[in-house]
Amino acid sequence: MKASEPQLKLRRAKKTDAARIAELSGELGYPTTTREMKTRLAHLISATQQHAVILAEVDKVVIGWIHVSVSPLLEVPLRAEVNGLIVAESQRSCGAGAKLLETAEKWARAKGCKGMSVRSNVIRERAHLFYERHGYVHFKTQKAFRKTL
Repeated sequence: MKASEPQLKLRRAKKTDAARIAELSGELGYPTTTREMKTRLAHLISATQQHAVILAEVDKVVIGWIHVSVSPLLEVPLRAEVNGLIVAESQRSCGAGAKLLETAEKWARAKGCKGMSVRSNVIRERAHLFYERHGYVHFKTQKAFRKTL
């Protein structure tokens, strides 16, 4: 008898997931503490009209997450944006990222969004190919500016 394959499950994030989300954020290149992530996550969880944080887990271990938000802008119809998507290095190319993205798109449609955007660092070539495989089109290159307040 063949052993059953681990099942991928998707669910909304809870405050108790902060440590694992922080750990995966470090893999994405955005290290943070569990304490800081708890604060950020609490804010997003309470803002369910504008934000969704969805987790992918296998055998009750979180292997990835996506943060999507509604971006009402004056210049374009209502759209959503992928603010972050990460799958643990050891779990990549197994379908978790695709399922997370599909779920985020479904959430965005339910919010009335007419489109979905994602920004990806120019050095993340593997991510660019992933998004293109899922129907995203590179439409512009820009510089990003930031100022500490």
